[in-house]
Amino acid sequence: MEILPATAADAEEILAVVHAAFRPVAEEYGVPTLPPLEETLADLLADMRTHIVLKAVEEGRIVGSVRAALFRGTCEVGRLVVLPEMQGRGIGAALARAIETYFADAERFELFTGHRSGAPLHIYRSLGYLPFRVEPVSDRLQLVYLEKAGKKGKRSAG
Repeated sequence: MEILPATAADAEEILAVVHAAFRPVAEEYGVPTLPPLEETLADLLADMRTHIVLKAVEEGRIVGSVRAALFRGTCEVGRLVVLPEMQGRGIGAALARAIETYFADAERFELFTGHRSGAPLHIYRSLGYLPFRVEPVSDRLQLVYLEKAGKKGKRSAG
């Protein structure tokens, strides 16, 4: 597997991975849709102009992706996704480490996931991310925000 910068030519395939990864999440939480499932090609292309997007490629196919941008010293990590059939192989952790390397000068890293998303929560904690806020979205979904100090920063008190 290789992790490489994504280009606009990869957008359709990345969008398909995002949708494939989030369909089971929407089902798990019993919600009809989530913002990643409503994302369009135009939305992703717009993000690609303001964010770094990395792709995980295995045997010529995109199997995962992550995007991030730096705002006031904080690297905001989002849409870390892996195809459902490829999950559990370390691809998500490799993508998280790659984005951290790309933003080595960040003071801190921040991301979020659903409160019942056991595998992502486990991966993030194993990489040193700690919860600092929980935000209720609905009676079925709470977002858990996690952070990690960058090499140039210190973890906030939360």
